[in-house]
Amino acid sequence: MIVDQAEIYVRAGKGGDGCVSFRREKYIPKGGPDGGDGGNGGSVYAVARNQVETLLDFSGRHHWIAKNGQPGMGKKCSGQHGEALDLELPVGTLIYDRESGVLIKDLNKADERICIARGGIGGHGNVFFASATHQSPREAEPGTPGEERWLRLELKLIADVGVVGLPNAGKSTLLSRLSRAHPKIADYPFTTLKPQLGIVELPDDRRFVMADIPGLIQGAHSGAGLGDAFLRHIERTTIIVHLVDVGSGHDDLRPEAAYKTIRDELCKYSAELASKREIVVASKTDVTGADMAADELGQAIGKEVLRISAVTGKGLRELTETIWKHLEREPDDPPVMPTPTPPHLR
Repeated sequence: MIVDQAEIYVRAGKGGDGCVSFRREKYIPKGGPDGGDGGNGGSVYAVARNQVETLLDFSGRHHWIAKNGQPGMGKKCSGQHGEALDLELPVGTLIYDRESGVLIKDLNKADERICIARGGIGGHGNVFFASATHQSPREAEPGTPGEERWLRLELKLIADVGVVGLPNAGKSTLLSRLSRAHPKIADYPFTTLKPQLGIVELPDDRRFVMADIPGLIQGAHSGAGLGDAFLRHIERTTIIVHLVDVGSGHDDLRPEAAYKTIRDELCKYSAELASKREIVVASKTDVTGADMAADELGQAIGKEVLRISAVTGKGLRELTETIWKHLEREPDDPPVMPTPTPPHLR
């Protein structure tokens, strides 16, 4: 399973203490103070990396501590600064303060780097306190402690299009036909156990990222099936492709009822997610009687229904061009509002 949540404790390094020292050299009487400053403690940084895909490294190790600064030394030598600690996180990671729940940063760009715990400052040595009226200072400053905090990490994949539907609706097959992704495909429910990303390439150097998530079933919001926690991975998407099986279907669930089941689960998870632009797609239309079922689905929900067959390739080009058209909408265009569910399906 993909690890998309973790809680970690981070602590920056302590600043080194200043040094109290006096020159003691042959032929140099009355040597003055020469204690150096302590080094600064290392800070903790969060860095977004494309090469990192999950939060697995942070689910097994909860404490991340940067190096302390070294104390100052005689001969006005400053202590060495503590080495900074970089936490390499997947692109799309949200960093929250665990105690307050405040979002600190959304790492949505590759190689983005922010400081999440600042290192302590090194203390001044006694040479810093020397003056004309205070020529033999015997005081030095201690280094300040580094910042420390508990953080909650939450990964949300970055994709343009999210594919939703019941288990075995054909989501993984569709992703494998449109991209070079290789999701697991089988003839039993819940073959997809973790979100999968694929890059769909179109003519004229056009491309978009599509996310396939595990199938939803009725009651997913309360933990049925695989639950609905993985829906966070399509919260960033612009478009939802709602795949409805009109070929094999389900013994006790007609296409329009299957559509309503998914819509209900989306609404219960997040009104914002449910309000995203939606393209309804009837899958497995190479089966006898599927076209009639697709017609009935469109009439029942009051929406246009695209028809595809991932096995034969029917309708795939029309689907990708439709997706691209929606992705390329001008910013000033009015949003596509979801069509209300007909009363008889509520």
